[in-house]
Amino acid sequence: MKKLIILFTVALMTMPMMAHEKDAINSLRESGKIFAKVAKKVSPAVVLINAEKDVYPSRYSGQGRQGFQEEFFRRFFGEQYERQEQRKDVPEKKRRQEIGQGSGFIISKDGLILTNNHVIGEADAVKVSLLDGREFEAKVIGKDAKSDVAVIKIEGKEDFPVIPIGNSDKLEVGEWVLALGNPFGLSHTLTAGIVSAKGRSGVGIVDYEEFIQTDAAINPGNSGGPLVNLDGEVIGINTAIYSRSGGYMGIGFAIPINMVDKIKNQLVDNGEVTRGFLGVMPQDVTPELAKDFGVNAGVLISQVTPGSPADKGGVKVGDIVVNFDGKVIKDVGPFRNVIAMKLPGDKIQMDVIRNGKKKTLDIVLTSRPDEKKVDTEDIYGLEVGSLNDNTKKYSLRASEGVVVTNVLAGSSAAYAGIRPGMVIYQVNRQDVNSVDEFQKAAAMNDGRMLVLIDSGRGPQYLILKK
Repeated sequence: MKKLIILFTVALMTMPMMAHEKDAINSLRESGKIFAKVAKKVSPAVVLINAEKDVYPSRYSGQGRQGFQEEFFRRFFGEQYERQEQRKDVPEKKRRQEIGQGSGFIISKDGLILTNNHVIGEADAVKVSLLDGREFEAKVIGKDAKSDVAVIKIEGKEDFPVIPIGNSDKLEVGEWVLALGNPFGLSHTLTAGIVSAKGRSGVGIVDYEEFIQTDAAINPGNSGGPLVNLDGEVIGINTAIYSRSGGYMGIGFAIPINMVDKIKNQLVDNGEVTRGFLGVMPQDVTPELAKDFGVNAGVLISQVTPGSPADKGGVKVGDIVVNFDGKVIKDVGPFRNVIAMKLPGDKIQMDVIRNGKKKTLDIVLTSRPDEKKVDTEDIYGLEVGSLNDNTKKYSLRASEGVVVTNVLAGSSAAYAGIRPGMVIYQVNRQDVNSVDEFQKAAAMNDGRMLVLIDSGRGPQYLILKK
């Protein structure tokens, strides 16, 4: 009888445990069903992108990644891959075609597709494959390197599957998200994770950063694909990973869809993005500075460009910006982003703390002078930008000059060994500290351009020829 009582007692104790395990298993099954439902809803609108480009043998054969794919991997991993100089003075038969693969997703019935700028790059042809087997050649509508957003379009019957657009501002840390794409060419792969952080800036991948950080597995080929919530709404474009090994390490970054949507509208309407310009040098307020200036947060203005919208609007060196057009400002990254999302001609109000008192300034933004096309782009294959906007991206320590932001393969600049991140101090013996000064100095040439450039080994003069 005693044994029966013991066995009965053990059975009673075991029953709640078994019930708890059953509930846990059922909960997992329900989660799996939700993931499966989202995948079924979203996958038809996720596309595989093959971007093709004719490339040429490198001057340094066998060294590093070459041409088109080199830029893809450099941007995806956030690592500083060396750009190999490409030669065009080779026979046609020695040229070869490289194919970069990535992802994208359809957002309109008539075939508009969102992806990353670095996925399509400077491709000669962009081909798109759908889950149902249909293949199309896509037209590039517009692309923006500063945010890494691109819009392409496929033509066909207006019956393309689409992914509904969500609201990334409502996304919360800890919320479940799913990443879809084509990692390593493995079509329509789904991974799950959570939102690890929001508003990540200073990562150094693109000029304007406000990333969603996630631990959903992202790998090469996912880039350009959608990050979606459990309602099957896209809330970001998978763009990059943090990796020391070249593979997934639990930290991925996606561009918030609200930011993407504003850029997309300009790309569809104009083929390019025009950003508002304020004309200040901002810096974060450290605890030490906060104590001296008597504030808790905000952005400190350390320089105001003469004649700029900020100057005309009454901004002074030493002002602490605490609000810009209704948005609370706490640090530099979001401050630059909110300015960049405005258009030239927009009228905004900016609240600053000056000498301990709050002051509201009315400012009319203009276009950014550093977005003008550099005259030397087509002639020498060289583009430059201001130090202010590229210091973090290239880890610059220079206080004078302009920074090289792009070098075209096979160009005179490429043959001279110039690479992005190098700083130019002089052009044709003229000091240059802005893009405008660079353009004016570069215009004074007789078919060649003399530049004083710092390659990391100290300044040296180089001659670029047409």
